[in-house]
Amino acid sequence: MEMKQLEYFLAVCEEMHFTRAADKVRISQPSLSQQIRNLEYEVGTPLFDRIGKKIALTEAGKILKHHSQNIFYELNQSKNAIDELHGLERGALSVGCLYTVESYLISPAVIRFHKEYPNIRLSILGLPTSQIREGLLMNQLDLGILFLPPEDPELDSIPLFMEELCLVAPLEPAYEAWQDGIPMKQLAELPLVLLPDNFFIRQLLNDYSESLGFTIKPFLEMTTIEALVHMAESGMGCTVLPRSLMEHLQKDSVRVLPIINPSPTRRIGVVFRKEKYMCAATKRFIRELQENAAHFKESV
Repeated sequence: MEMKQLEYFLAVCEEMHFTRAADKVRISQPSLSQQIRNLEYEVGTPLFDRIGKKIALTEAGKILKHHSQNIFYELNQSKNAIDELHGLERGALSVGCLYTVESYLISPAVIRFHKEYPNIRLSILGLPTSQIREGLLMNQLDLGILFLPPEDPELDSIPLFMEELCLVAPLEPAYEAWQDGIPMKQLAELPLVLLPDNFFIRQLLNDYSESLGFTIKPFLEMTTIEALVHMAESGMGCTVLPRSLMEHLQKDSVRVLPIINPSPTRRIGVVFRKEKYMCAATKRFIRELQENAAHFKESV
């Protein structure tokens, strides 16, 4: 059993499609299929059920996938330890970050970190929650910036801050009366433009509204922060976003109102695989995040 075979096997596990997996590892599809057949011959059992053009992992395949991921994880751990012996003159750090905290939390930390470790290659990827979790578990990401607690027993976390969501409204006199805070129940009466249901902020709003006995019903859903803010600026409606984000954007063209009774909050933290080797650069990057979060956190 060779490492290349395991790499090809994991590529097929990720893509669940031989042609896409072959493109990913940059070999021909027939060569990839032959490598998988050779691997199946070595382990003595099929690793994939092939039904027409679709494939699925067999029980043996699931076992091999789990142990193969651990093998590559340990190799990555050893590489990090060896890199540290070289005085951090080389190496890489890959971080998955939620779109809604990328600008105000990550950017200042990256600038300070790069000044101290200019030879460490940083990859900062804005991703949805599910992809960050998957990237951490598949050892494709070193760190994730996620909502806490992480929903997987293989992941651990370090809390950064707790923040509130706020209402972002047009600069119209009708909203001036709620400058000191708009009751959560009032959101049921407003023209709302929100993120779709697969975003955590929307799920959080749904949970809070359901606990109060009503349902959030936006008249429009959009998937980018810029579009949501633009809708409020143009007077189309209101949206709900993190208060820290709006403080960072410093928009004078919208009205930012606290939401009260209750105030919807979310907890943000650094997430990583348990037992992960933390080199000096990784620890330093986490400290940069903590120092930056301290400027706007209320409590942890």
